[in-house]
Amino acid sequence: MLQAIGLTSAPRRDLTPAVDDLTFEAPPGSVTALLGAPGAGKTTALRLMLELEPGRGLTSFRGRPLHRIPHPAREIGVLLGDVPGHPARSVGGQLRMLCAAAGVPVSRADELIEVVGLGALRDEPLGSLSLGMDRRLGLASALLGDPHTLLLDTPSVGLSPRENSWLYGLLRAHAGHGGTVLYTTSDPKEAARTADRVVTIDRGRLVADQDAASFARTRLRPRVAVRTPHAARLADALNREARAGRRSVEVVAREDVGSVLTVYGSSCPEIGETAFRHGVLLHQLADEIGDAGPAVPAPAAPAPVTVHVLAAANVPASGAARTPEVSEAARDSEVSGVARTPDVPAASEAVRVPGPAPAPGTRVARHMRGDSAPLPPPLPSRPVRSPLRPVRYELRRMFGVRSAPLIVAAVLVASVALAVPLARTGATPLPGLLAAWPALLPLPPAALGAGLLGALSFGDEYRYPALAGARGTVPRRLGLLLAKLLVTAGAALLLASLSVLADAGALRLVYGAAAVPVPDNWIALSAGWAGLAVGCAWAGLLGAGVFRITIAGMAAVVAVPTLVGPLVQKALAGPSVRSVVGLPARLRELAWLDWPRQADHWLMATVRLVAQPVAAALALSLSVLLCAYLLTGLRRRARW
Repeated sequence: MLQAIGLTSAPRRDLTPAVDDLTFEAPPGSVTALLGAPGAGKTTALRLMLELEPGRGLTSFRGRPLHRIPHPAREIGVLLGDVPGHPARSVGGQLRMLCAAAGVPVSRADELIEVVGLGALRDEPLGSLSLGMDRRLGLASALLGDPHTLLLDTPSVGLSPRENSWLYGLLRAHAGHGGTVLYTTSDPKEAARTADRVVTIDRGRLVADQDAASFARTRLRPRVAVRTPHAARLADALNREARAGRRSVEVVAREDVGSVLTVYGSSCPEIGETAFRHGVLLHQLADEIGDAGPAVPAPAAPAPVTVHVLAAANVPASGAARTPEVSEAARDSEVSGVARTPDVPAASEAVRVPGPAPAPGTRVARHMRGDSAPLPPPLPSRPVRSPLRPVRYELRRMFGVRSAPLIVAAVLVASVALAVPLARTGATPLPGLLAAWPALLPLPPAALGAGLLGALSFGDEYRYPALAGARGTVPRRLGLLLAKLLVTAGAALLLASLSVLADAGALRLVYGAAAVPVPDNWIALSAGWAGLAVGCAWAGLLGAGVFRITIAGMAAVVAVPTLVGPLVQKALAGPSVRSVVGLPARLRELAWLDWPRQADHWLMATVRLVAQPVAAALALSLSVLLCAYLLTGLRRRARW
């Protein structure tokens, strides 16, 4: 059971809170609609439940608040607005990436792709999906962890009647297996025909909490839809008999369809008998529901939705006009759903069933779970806590789009294009040739490319968030940071190695093997080159993580040699009165360890490397950015 108690959003300035002391329940095994006009606070209420919005109140999912759920992805599935994700990422790549974050098998993605009907679009990019396909992908993302509770924000907006039918069929199938479904809507008719309970809010406060039958009886207005080629004759006959019987009957002609009448204050049997007495041919006679009033307005100019309870089910055998066939409007309504009306007995209560329309005159019984839409098989066990989960997620995130390969290709081309002309002059030392680092550039292409890869790791996360809406699937921010540091370091080392190999190969090809001798201190040079590449990648990563934009990460990378480096060099300028000579021996005495004498050489080489102005500036920048990230990124506790 989902229980929301006292949800109150934080007020902004002098405005009243968008949600004010909202309390309700969504029982398991049923579909609950959170109904309200646009701006009533429905989306804010969902965000408060997921702790994505500052405020007060408590939300428990089967008796536990969100921060006490060990595996949130296995408990809560979320769809807030559009499906977030890089538009160039494929449908299958998006779901496989989310599988890695949620700790579920990759096969789960393939199962859900088939369930939601996206098998033919498996390799299509997210940016090319239509609104209906996007909603299908969003529902697949919400169902990925086999959650007990589904929280959906206006899932049917912009969908066709058939897509609506499929969507609510799948939601009811999920509820039929004991799950809890809560979705928001602004259409009261949609809530009446698709939900078991309707929670109505207005200006963030609770208005009513009713079952669907009570809601339809108290909040919606019953009416009868009549289709006849003699609409004017029938309307005149109904008005004359209503005046004679002193009954309040309102007959409204549909302007868009001249042969359709909407009758308020009457019933199918009465209208059928009137038509029989006056010899009026009927093509359709069916119950409908309309809006109760402006309390919860529906979308502008909604098309009437015909209920599946046909006139033949309610018209007596004596003298009542029976509908010979179901009209096109009725068939459309059978796709989009039906509404339960208080005038219809429970036995003839009709509900939406996905698939072909039922035969005329048949009564559609309430379907049980699993009859409306197939669900994927349940996951057998809970995911195992593993530090590799965020690493797998980050690998799929980075290499799921073409950005990383394109950056690597551009860096290699630029590096070779710089190295070959630099070697021609002979003024650049060998390390500078292999790194393709002319004196005019603050950093070599490989270091800039590594910084860009790092900046995109967090920059794309904020620009195209894959996990922003589904709080439960986000790895712990510290674990996610460590995974990004590890993956970007590996990508930077790979890029640095490839650029050196490409430059060396190009120089050998153009100038011969003698142009690229192996230096004696190649180990120290390699260590410095690797440190520069990894440091730039981390500077871009942390800069983008602090300021939440890719360009800020690149600015942090370029600032190291252009701003921080000169300041460090000026601070270290001047005569030295102290020396680090003898540091290895003093460390050996302090640690009481007797390491090999050869290690002293490597230790002093590392110290000299770190003492370089650029290295010191990079270390200082990384320390500042890491502290800033910890202060800004970890202020709000996130769950693994």
